[in-house]
Amino acid sequence: QVQLVESGGGLVQPGGSLRLSCTASGTIFSIEAMAWYRQAPGKQRELVAKIVDRSGITYADSVKGRFLISRDTTKNTVYLQMNNLGSEDTAVYYCNVNVRRSPPWVSTTSDDYWGQGTQVTVSS
Repeated sequence: QVQLVESGGGLVQPGGSLRLSCTASGTIFSIEAMAWYRQAPGKQRELVAKIVDRSGITYADSVKGRFLISRDTTKNTVYLQMNNLGSEDTAVYYCNVNVRRSPPWVSTTSDDYWGQGTQVTVSS
């Protein structure tokens, strides 16, 4: 199995910054992609940013220029640096990781895992 531990959420004033982190552990052969999603009250979960091993980085239009996703492959950790936060960024943020648990000559499948979620509240 694979476990994800998130940290870094909290309460911040408008215009402030937060940094989220998510570390994956367990049976991991390789990590194919790491991403952050968020879900605000009454809304569907949406992709915030995604980093894929072979095809780069994607951001939601609403966070481009303000958020930065990065990855430390030695620690199986993904970060989300969030700057110039606004009330519209208030949500529960979830880490999502796509993991290959076996070598490709054993299995071609990979699986998605989700973190427990961390609350980000932007308010004065």
